[in-house]
Amino acid sequence: MRKQNQSRPTHKTTKLPKKYPHELSQKQWKHLRKLLPQPKKKPDGPGRNPLDLRQVINAILYVMRSGCSWSMVPNAYPHPKSVYHYFNQWSKDNTWEKRHVALVKKVRKKAGRKKRPTASSVDTQSVKTTQVGGEARGFEGGKCIKGRKRFILVDTSGLLLAVKVVAANMAEKAGAQVLLQKIWATSWLKERCGRIEIVWVDAGYGGADLYDWVAHLTGWLWQVIKRTDATKGFVLLQPRWVVERSFAWLSFNRRLSKDYEKLTRNCESALYVSMLLRRLN
Repeated sequence: MRKQNQSRPTHKTTKLPKKYPHELSQKQWKHLRKLLPQPKKKPDGPGRNPLDLRQVINAILYVMRSGCSWSMVPNAYPHPKSVYHYFNQWSKDNTWEKRHVALVKKVRKKAGRKKRPTASSVDTQSVKTTQVGGEARGFEGGKCIKGRKRFILVDTSGLLLAVKVVAANMAEKAGAQVLLQKIWATSWLKERCGRIEIVWVDAGYGGADLYDWVAHLTGWLWQVIKRTDATKGFVLLQPRWVVERSFAWLSFNRRLSKDYEKLTRNCESALYVSMLLRRLN
């Protein structure tokens, strides 16, 4: 049984020098703190003080960046069970997704862009799952991968707009439909993506039936970007390279090299969390 370590911080602190490269700077925490739900104040009488949320976020980022299990969070951070509790609870009540939507709005405004994008791109990434198991797992015959698929929608800057994780045996066209249905059924995602006019995709998402379905549901223009027959070797396809770069950004987090989570909602939250540092810089 894991023993409680008295060195773990259990109360709010003022100055927190960085112990690891991934940790939030004072400037980053200033921006993020306003977006997070604040812990309840300690009631009068006996009881624990609320945890320092900055250290909780640093611990979650440590797991994402290093790829370790939740039980191996270093002693410099709050207890692993407390850290996972925050991650799981904020995943359950959509805090990660809602706060990321608000963060995208701020980043676009700071870059001099409109708050709501008008163009975007969709792509998918197949990842293996582990022996932990969990829901929504399947075998993709094309890539010989047993696990899940991550469908993401990004704007022209590579900012993550929406995520949907499904079983790996789901086809690209069907997965794209599930992603768009989720967006249209979720108020904050629909508000963020409601002004999109065009979506760029690869050949796997082609077909007149899908074009008509997307136009009927969203009114978006679904445009397939293909390589020409004369193209040889690697060629950067404009403007689809942006979504590929977003996957490259996510690959810096070792926790995402495989899918270790039992619940797909936690898989989706891990993608939002992994984008935090890049978006806060």
